[in-house]
Amino acid sequence: MGLVDAHCHFDFSVFDGRREEILARVRAAGVSDIVIPGVRRRDWERVEKTALAQAGLHYCLGIHPWYVGEHVPEDLDALRDFLSTASPRCVALGECGLDRLKGNLSEQQPWFEAQIAIAQELGLPLVVHSVKTHDEVAATLKRKRFSGPVLIHGFSGSEEQGRKLVQLGCFIGIGGVITHERARKTRATVAALPLESLVAETDAPDMAPAGVLKGRNSPEYLPRIIDALAELRSEPKGVLLAALEVNVRRLFPWP
Repeated sequence: MGLVDAHCHFDFSVFDGRREEILARVRAAGVSDIVIPGVRRRDWERVEKTALAQAGLHYCLGIHPWYVGEHVPEDLDALRDFLSTASPRCVALGECGLDRLKGNLSEQQPWFEAQIAIAQELGLPLVVHSVKTHDEVAATLKRKRFSGPVLIHGFSGSEEQGRKLVQLGCFIGIGGVITHERARKTRATVAALPLESLVAETDAPDMAPAGVLKGRNSPEYLPRIIDALAELRSEPKGVLLAALEVNVRRLFPWP
């Protein structure tokens, strides 16, 4: 295993007709594996099909907080069924979580808690979307006594919030935001958090790094994110790369 993009929406239509070409560039850049998250029931089959079409692609399935209004309680049973019979390339439940900027937290919370319970039941890691809700996510994970690995994807909180999540056993997803000079708080937080808690991701086609047009992010840009991380950290780059590989192996149950 080389570099791993731990969160990339490679099933999105922006990549249609270009996946093999992009994967060739991705592999030339040293990225060996990509994890594709599912965000709503109507997308799960597409996510699975995309992941199983090429070596080195993995996936997870969940109900994203933006889309809880599209679902009914029976969809949670369907999620459990999908995950319990999924390919070994299905490595987590997600993405699920909370978002203070889009939707209603009181509506999102029961769906998040239900998915935590499913992941606990099936022994799967969680991939969590958390926007302005890091304290709520930490409190929920603690209250539900979730014991598996958790990826807090696209983290942009404070150092205090990051350390609280790390103490609960969470991994912190580091994406393109750290390549932007204006993201001083996130850059300082990423420099200070324990190396063993960090995981690299692109969130492509979103969360574009500096110099890439909005909505045109790609897994081929993961090395740029890692280069930016190396500039912020005190460890030699070789030590950083080795740690990122170990961390993602601890996070996901690779086939």
